[in-house]
Amino acid sequence: MLKIIPLGGLGEIGLNMMVIEYDEVMFIIDAGLMFPEDYMLGVDIVIPAMDYIRENKDKVQAVILTHAHEDHIGALPYLLKEIRLPVYGTAFTLGIVRNKLIEFDLNKYIDLNLVNPGETLSIDPFEIEFIRVSHSTADGVGLAITTPRGGRGPYRGLQDQP
Repeated sequence: MLKIIPLGGLGEIGLNMMVIEYDEVMFIIDAGLMFPEDYMLGVDIVIPAMDYIRENKDKVQAVILTHAHEDHIGALPYLLKEIRLPVYGTAFTLGIVRNKLIEFDLNKYIDLNLVNPGETLSIDPFEIEFIRVSHSTADGVGLAITTPRGGRGPYRGLQDQP
């Protein structure tokens, strides 16, 4: 079964984090934080609930980042402290992330992987294509994801049926 699981970022500004899962393979899209609301006295930042990721850490293959805004990368060090994963992103995004990992003393342990718009990453059984988008930060990408249950892959619809 294909699962698309938002762990934050729906109906709110911030906390952007989504898990894509099929059988025994998962990857994470973004790992963002949220700055506290006025009523959250004493709280510095809010991060997504990562219990599902912790419970399934053996399935998680990678983190894919779409852009460098804090609501998409700010919780990354908190995730990577617990689970060491390769991280994929564009040059500008990885530059910001690299500085963040140095701040958290994680830079020696995390594999940062450069992707360019137009490239495709394979995390079997997924194919993830990076598509350039305009945004208020440089080097942002959208993702076109081919899954075993749909997307841009082998399934081509009814025209292939006899």
